[in-house]
Amino acid sequence: MSNAHEHGPNCDCESCGDPRSMDFLDKYLTVWIFGAMAIGVSLGYVAPGVTQPIQNFHLVEIGLILMMYPPLAKADYSRLPTVFSNWRVLGLSLVQNWLIGPTLMFGLAVVFFSGLVPGLPARPEYFLGLVFIGMARCIAMVLVWNELAEGSTEYVTGLVAFNSLFQIVTYGVYVWFFALFLPPLLGMESLVAGITTFDVTPMQVVEAIVVFLGIPFVGGFLTRYVGTRTKGREWYEESFVPLIDPLTLVALLFTVIVMFATQGGNIVAAPGDVLLIAVPLTIYFVVMFLVSFGMGRGIGADYSTTTAIGFTAASNNFELAIAVAVAVFGVGSGVAFATVVGPLIEVPVLLALVNVALYFQRRFDWDGFETGSLGTPSTGAPSEND
Repeated sequence: MSNAHEHGPNCDCESCGDPRSMDFLDKYLTVWIFGAMAIGVSLGYVAPGVTQPIQNFHLVEIGLILMMYPPLAKADYSRLPTVFSNWRVLGLSLVQNWLIGPTLMFGLAVVFFSGLVPGLPARPEYFLGLVFIGMARCIAMVLVWNELAEGSTEYVTGLVAFNSLFQIVTYGVYVWFFALFLPPLLGMESLVAGITTFDVTPMQVVEAIVVFLGIPFVGGFLTRYVGTRTKGREWYEESFVPLIDPLTLVALLFTVIVMFATQGGNIVAAPGDVLLIAVPLTIYFVVMFLVSFGMGRGIGADYSTTTAIGFTAASNNFELAIAVAVAVFGVGSGVAFATVVGPLIEVPVLLALVNVALYFQRRFDWDGFETGSLGTPSTGAPSEND
């Protein structure tokens, strides 16, 4: 993966946000992603036994950790206090992630899987799977989408840390409220009749966050701390960062392959169910991104900050949703299947939204918008790199 564009969203150079300026791997990323999906599904269908070694050797977890390491190693952690001092951004993220997002996903789950809509039978297991996904706010792949869309690494790191801490306290409560408490109040008692005996423990949430965020975060932080102090900031930014940059794309493709391989048989056996689950998920990702991006621009944030806000709100922590669903209901359950479909849909949809964000970068005038990393108004003057 190439470095984030140095010129910034207000740059007038022709290459700013231009796909022609991307290297070969980034330019054809859509092709590589769909190729990895096809390889994974084919592998899982032809050799279903591959699922066991993938699970035994924790290949999905390893891929996710490696995928997140480069963005976290590139982040300038000295700017995090400034990030957390911007209460408008934090407040907006809180509303998007913990009010709008869960409510929207619950509404979509009701429409598609409650049985209230003619022609759509009640599917309690898929209803619960969507709830598990919707309540798990993103702490992982948002770093990749934000990186590709040239968003603020510092802001997305801060927002991810904020979501992680909030998630430990709220995830179990949110699942209980939206899956068990709210449906009967809306006349959907039968929907939850068979799923009233489950429990999401705080430890399950903590373990998922420690693995999928804590390990790459500590690794990235220590790498930057040691590297800049032993070899200097210039060496770190100009020599080391370009060296580890391609790891994100390689690890992303690896993760997609092994993740799809674990569900290859199920995807081929029940393509109709995959499509049925895909529809509300696609609606969710697109609506959340566009609404959140618009809200970020509405409060006067610059492009990089607005992009971080948009992708943080639109993505979900499918690792946590899958882990909890498998732990509570088992790997072969409909609930677990629904949660696994989540990343299968999120990867191509969020990849498309990366291109939408880059289009917005070129299409809209960002002069005069607040510079997210500094918290000071932009004058629209060219940067020192322009």
